[in-house]
Amino acid sequence: MAVFAAYIINYTIPRAGEVARASVLTNYEGVPFGKSFGTIVSERLADMLMMFVIISIALFLQFDVIAEKLKEIIEKLDVTTNQILIFVIASFILIILLTLTIKRGKSKIAIKVKSILSGLLEGITSILKMKKKWAFIFHTLFIWGMYVLMFYVTSFSLVQTSQLPFSVILIGFIFASFSIAATNGGTGSYPLAIYAAFFIFNIPKDPSITFGWIMWASQTLMIILFGGFSLFYLPFYNRNHSK
Repeated sequence: MAVFAAYIINYTIPRAGEVARASVLTNYEGVPFGKSFGTIVSERLADMLMMFVIISIALFLQFDVIAEKLKEIIEKLDVTTNQILIFVIASFILIILLTLTIKRGKSKIAIKVKSILSGLLEGITSILKMKKKWAFIFHTLFIWGMYVLMFYVTSFSLVQTSQLPFSVILIGFIFASFSIAATNGGTGSYPLAIYAAFFIFNIPKDPSITFGWIMWASQTLMIILFGGFSLFYLPFYNRNHSK
């Protein structure tokens, strides 16, 4: 119920659901807020790593198509190979300079950035140190596998998308996931993100947008129903559970 409550709250204020979820566990189960929020941070780090893995797989499966599209974009922008090389080298030097500045810096900003990066590293290593790390890793893989599978199975709901290769569906999944992260539950942007992904593979606009709306509407309806029920029922459940 805390998870579904977090999902529905994220539709109103982005990322407020994570704080609300930790608060629910603190108020109703007596779990210290810091510990509860720490587990959520570990989950998000695991999600970030999973997303990186999925992106890597998608790039490997559709490397030729993506490389060709990038080439077309570069040609339209009239950018030469030398300019790209200069940009890459300049970016690399800038990253090194920023890293050295933050590492040796004594300013409040540098200390804050170091603290955040240290916290992220600690969160990642904490996954490997937890008592039931293999259960955590298994469930992370299982949840993401089911999430991708849900996306793939839904593609059979339309004739125009039913024949799409799994790798193409994976690209759409990545675009859609980023739209959810960038907006309140992907409201308005989710179908457009899928259309942008499918456009790379010359898939018509109408089925792409329709598929996006089916995916977004089904997820949103589930979250509204279960999230609304959870917010309403939590106080009553806690009262009975305490007794």
